[in-house]
Amino acid sequence: MEKQLQHFEYLVYNDINGLEDTDSWLLKEAREVTQHAYAPYSRFQVGAVIKLANGEIIAGSNQENASFPIGLCAERVALASAASVYPDIPIDTIAISYHNLNGTSTHPISPCGMCRQALAEYEMKQQTPIRLILGGLSGQVFVISRANDLLPLSFSGNAMNT
Repeated sequence: MEKQLQHFEYLVYNDINGLEDTDSWLLKEAREVTQHAYAPYSRFQVGAVIKLANGEIIAGSNQENASFPIGLCAERVALASAASVYPDIPIDTIAISYHNLNGTSTHPISPCGMCRQALAEYEMKQQTPIRLILGGLSGQVFVISRANDLLPLSFSGNAMNT
């Protein structure tokens, strides 16, 4: 038996004021986009804003459905929009925020497993890292340098070719 260790580093800021101007703007936009969410069931509104390598900005918000499995997460809405409109332009950064109408929104949240897998796929496809900026409506902000850091044992198409 061989023991393996996985770890990653990320930056923690006390609040949005510690961020670079562009990152601060992206997180503010993600906070605004939470207002576009359709979340009548969970009342947990999520916004995601993508900055592409060419400077274009794409936004997405979660879209729930009474048939819960067909709801869409904000991250995947933004990823699909970016890939549809700018299929060959790499994603540089995604900022993700939320507004919990049932409670507080004062700490960063991390993408769900499906969104982590989707981010890992886009990162593999473009062969460059996708940075993540995670924050609530206030409080600490996390900056993660690569999406794959959140899913180190991600499934990839390579598994189907072996």
